Amino acid sequence: MKNVTKDQFIAVLAEAGVTEEQKARLHAAFEKRYPEAHQSFLEFLGFPAEAIRDIRTASRKA
Repeated sequence: MKNVTKDQFIAVLAEAGVTEEQKARLHAAFEKRYPEAHQSFLEFLGFPAEAIRDIRTASRKA
């Protein structure tokens, strides 16, 4: 199975009309309910470690 890249996933979200605010809420819900899975998903998409840290930190504050 071929992995979807970060850029491909973000493009699909944009095409579906997902706004930046909605993406932030999605990350916040993912982090609150399933923090380990959120980490794994971001790694799967190929986000660099620093970006993952920043996303997860912001998600905890939302």
